[in-house]
Amino acid sequence: MLVDCGFSLKQTISRLQRLGKDPQELDAVVLSHEHADHASGVGAVARALEIPVWMTQGTFDASRERLGPLSDIRLFSPHAPFEIGDICVTPFPVPHDAREPCQFVFSDGALRLGMLTDVGSTTSHIEVMLSGCEGLILECNHDGRLLAAGHYPLALKARIGGPHGHLDNDTAGELLAKLDYSCLQAIVAAHLSENNNTPALARVALAEALGCAPSWVSVADQAQGLPWQRLSARWV
Repeated sequence: MLVDCGFSLKQTISRLQRLGKDPQELDAVVLSHEHADHASGVGAVARALEIPVWMTQGTFDASRERLGPLSDIRLFSPHAPFEIGDICVTPFPVPHDAREPCQFVFSDGALRLGMLTDVGSTTSHIEVMLSGCEGLILECNHDGRLLAAGHYPLALKARIGGPHGHLDNDTAGELLAKLDYSCLQAIVAAHLSENNNTPALARVALAEALGCAPSWVSVADQAQGLPWQRLSARWV
């Protein structure tokens, strides 16, 4: 499945092929919220590949025009798990400035992959949902000092750094330190700002929380994405 899609159909197909995947293998798109960098390509991809799009009612209401006509829309509650093939998808609500945003934990029954981006602040429910995962994709959107000193207008800085904006490196590290990460095999710093963060700063923040070398933390690059990460039930 594909979670969100802010790229054109051509770019999406190219990125999948670069990872060795045939786009025709996709079974579904799962949409976390309606913002353009997550939703602008969803409609085109779903129509071209004839696959369903899963989203909350709020996301659907806020993105109808952007998505365009879709033949297979599947609505879910952000409080109840659902299944796509062999994967159980457990959504959970997050504080972000969207209509009904959520993030996800994916499981095949043996392994759990937690995903958290586009969230302005952490909650005890988020901590519960992400604890015990074998893999984590965690937002490290900005460095607070770089954001404060940067060229963005004050209103945009306040939105990004506010409780419904995006996680900074330090807050992401504080969240990670609160989790049960005893099963963790792979962690990815994601959703990094090109203007207000660096991969090195994000790696250090998460590595300090885990007590590991910064090189163990992967970073999702906006242009190149991320190589496949393998999780194994036999990992010890």
